[in-house]
Amino acid sequence: MSLLERIVVDPDVVHGRPAIRGTRVRVSDVLALLAAGAPESEILEDYPYLTAEDIRACLEYAAAQADHTIVLAS
Repeated sequence: MSLLERIVVDPDVVHGRPAIRGTRVRVSDVLALLAAGAPESEILEDYPYLTAEDIRACLEYAAAQADHTIVLAS
């Protein structure tokens, strides 16, 4: 399974925001924790149903979103 397959967008789960498959944990929540300096081990302790691969999937998803083409209207 590709890491990105761990991320789902389902209108019935957390209002369609990107989340980790099989959970209601939003990608943005994991990214916010990492940005605040929370170590991976602490996140995994607080959310025992997540895996290290889930955290890496969130990072890969964010990187892919940041690297899309932007078209400006003139």
